Amino acid sequence: MRASAIALSVAALALSACGGSKITPEQTEKAVAAFATVQKVFQHPRCQNCHIPGDQPLQFDAGLPHAMGVVRGPEGKGAAGLPCSTCHGEANLPASYGPNAPPGAPHWQLPPPQHKMAWIGLPAPKLCEMIKDKQSNGGRDFAALIKHVSEDKLVLWGWEPGGERKPVSVPHPEFVAAFKTWAAADGPCPKG
Repeated sequence: MRASAIALSVAALALSACGGSKITPEQTEKAVAAFATVQKVFQHPRCQNCHIPGDQPLQFDAGLPHAMGVVRGPEGKGAAGLPCSTCHGEANLPASYGPNAPPGAPHWQLPPPQHKMAWIGLPAPKLCEMIKDKQSNGGRDFAALIKHVSEDKLVLWGWEPGGERKPVSVPHPEFVAAFKTWAAADGPCPKG
């Protein structure tokens, strides 16, 4: 047993000396600063209107309760008989439908009830912890989270919301770069 413990210690020191996964204080500082950009995006109406603590999604920049009694449902896709896809198609409707026509993107839905990822009004440290928590985020590690924020068509909709909706205020490439910077340092959270 003692020999294997020594071997593990030597291996850890070798990994550290080779620049393994040791994160420097400068990387941590940059990552915490990058998280401010991540927070700004996650708490923009385009994102937080669906990442809600209750079961009724919100609408518009003011975050008003969704009209017509729309609810999350057991899978996040709406109630039986009134799925999200009833009104929300695979893409935004043409401008000729008017400024408040239902928006659309592939797999329009809320997060499922067991992984609500509700972050409205959360302070930065709590939001940071929630995003990283695999029990809250649907089992996603950093690679899966990066893929989600980089490629998911519903996420990307936030930058092209159609109608008179304001897109997410941070350009998508800037957001993804900030997210990657934060993730590369193992997702350090801001202090209190």
